[in-house]
Amino acid sequence: MSAKVGIVGATGAVGEELLAVMEQRRFAVRELLPMASERSAGRVVRFHGVDHPVRPLDVAALAECDVVFLSAGATLSRTLAPQLLRGRPRLYDNTSAFRLDPAVPLVVPEVNAHRLTPSHRHAAVANCTAILLVLALAPLERAFGLERVIVSTYQSVSGAGRRALERLRDELARELRGETLPAGGPPPFAFNCLPSIGELDPSGSVAARTTGEEQKVAAEARRILERPDLAVTATCVRVPVLRAHSESVFVELRDRAASLDAVIAALRAAPGVTLKDDAARGVLPTPRTAAGGDGIEVGRVRPGDRPGSFCFFLAGDQLRKGAALTAVQLAELQLPHAGA
Repeated sequence: MSAKVGIVGATGAVGEELLAVMEQRRFAVRELLPMASERSAGRVVRFHGVDHPVRPLDVAALAECDVVFLSAGATLSRTLAPQLLRGRPRLYDNTSAFRLDPAVPLVVPEVNAHRLTPSHRHAAVANCTAILLVLALAPLERAFGLERVIVSTYQSVSGAGRRALERLRDELARELRGETLPAGGPPPFAFNCLPSIGELDPSGSVAARTTGEEQKVAAEARRILERPDLAVTATCVRVPVLRAHSESVFVELRDRAASLDAVIAALRAAPGVTLKDDAARGVLPTPRTAAGGDGIEVGRVRPGDRPGSFCFFLAGDQLRKGAALTAVQLAELQLPHAGA
């Protein structure tokens, strides 16, 4: 069946990627309603060669849709979702608003698709970094069991939004012209690494020294893997890369006898994972090669410092697989039931 589709946040980075993914996957759209803030008045978005005017937010029109993608911030999602769930649509929410709500499934199709049933009308799309991470962790959990995960991320500037990306390009251009960047503003992205993503809890507690992004990665990975007891430690870093996140991962497995060959085989066979693990030949996961991909690249797989421990590196497109593609995949799983 075809669907009447609404997109809230259609002119943002994720909204634009949603349009591209739906077009490439031939998602059955009968009618498209792109919506955005008043700042986008007069803009159009292009879908299958046709220009569609961007409308201001219209809750009544959205309530008549079969499918609504929410990509305009957690605050708006918290307001809109209860209103829209009184109407017709199924909601796929790319914000953090409901990711830890036990009533709203948090699903990565390659990992826990069984958690999204025909009765669900509201699904959350996980944090982009967590999605990329669990694609690699899930096969290891299934084959060997996970004891501990330590992940350090190298997150591209596009993950902070369009304005951040524009700022990076401007900073790079200025630096390369030999100009001095203005003092007193936020730390520059250009030629820099910023080891803090997301807000810190102002309470001053020891736990508050972990950023919001680091908390999301850990909590959401546990929920998707259905391992509330899993030890996960994340350090999230912004790096001057335009698109696609990378992650350095250390795992301790419950199966202390797991071999390197068995770990590599599990990763190679996992859905959504492309093994790029020949460093001697320069075959490596990188954000440049991962950009635009539908999954993650994994490489540099090697033993850790104790039995059952392993290290690897991954890269994946956080706008695509980490957001838009996963949302569309969830809608595809439920499309036969849209409007039911």
